[in-house]
Amino acid sequence: MTNFPLRSPKVRFWRTLIAATATMGIAAVVACSAPAASDADDERPLVLTTFTVLADMGQNVAGDHFRVESITKPGAEIHGYEPTPSDMRTAENAALILDNGLGLESWFERFVTTVRAPHAVVTEGIEPIAIRGGEYEGQANPHAWMSPTDAQVYVDNIAHAFADLDPANSEDFYRNAESYKTEIAAIGDDLVSALAELPEGQRALVTCEGAFSYLTRDTGLQEGYLWAVNQEQEGTPRQVADLVNFVRSNNVPAVFCESTVSDRAQRQVARETGAEFGGVLYVDSLSGPDGPVPTYLDLLRHSADVIVEGLTGS
Repeated sequence: MTNFPLRSPKVRFWRTLIAATATMGIAAVVACSAPAASDADDERPLVLTTFTVLADMGQNVAGDHFRVESITKPGAEIHGYEPTPSDMRTAENAALILDNGLGLESWFERFVTTVRAPHAVVTEGIEPIAIRGGEYEGQANPHAWMSPTDAQVYVDNIAHAFADLDPANSEDFYRNAESYKTEIAAIGDDLVSALAELPEGQRALVTCEGAFSYLTRDTGLQEGYLWAVNQEQEGTPRQVADLVNFVRSNNVPAVFCESTVSDRAQRQVARETGAEFGGVLYVDSLSGPDGPVPTYLDLLRHSADVIVEGLTGS
């Protein structure tokens, strides 16, 4: 995938516009130059992201300086998303698009080629973990945001992209990023501490999708799953049988499944092994504002709490 440079003509246009608003008054500038917005009263430059987790991260770093929106909506399955004509029109008006990279958004290369919007990849600098098993064997696992450690790299990359777009407010972006990273790190530290006492033979996290490779690395757990990357069909008999053997051999007390896929096959694993079905984990998407994980910090806390309760009983 080609990463359009942040200093492309369109970004230079936005940097000029943003700088102009500081001296000319935002109302006059917007009246002449700003793109159409989904909220007609919001005159801030628009930053788009490929999914809701990145949008929440971006808004925490942006503060009041940018309007940050996700192309995909809460609860959406992002791997095979099909952009709409409305998505294309919105992207044409964006100052910047943030994408995850690592092969997460299989649709994004076509999207960004059509739209020609400048973008930044937020996983730059992260050491990829290779996928094990299935047709994606050896490819990069894209779910690095599930690691509180790697999530801080995301935040730094977002701050750098925003500072390049709007240098006048760079101090705000970096200050917001540092504060936000402190909150993320605290959740990771709590999770590591809570799982530290698990017996050596039971240190395993079992999920439907292999979306927790970076988190299990951070916490010293083994990882077991039905399939490596989201797929439309449910777990095959072979996948179920292999995972049943994994759960039994590792004395796994509880198994889990993600919110965007069916848990039917995982419940079968639980029945055949005597493990508990430990609950639903959120990975690829935030919920709506009234749901259990309206923010990325909520997503991390929820998943950490569910995992700890299932594996430790506390």
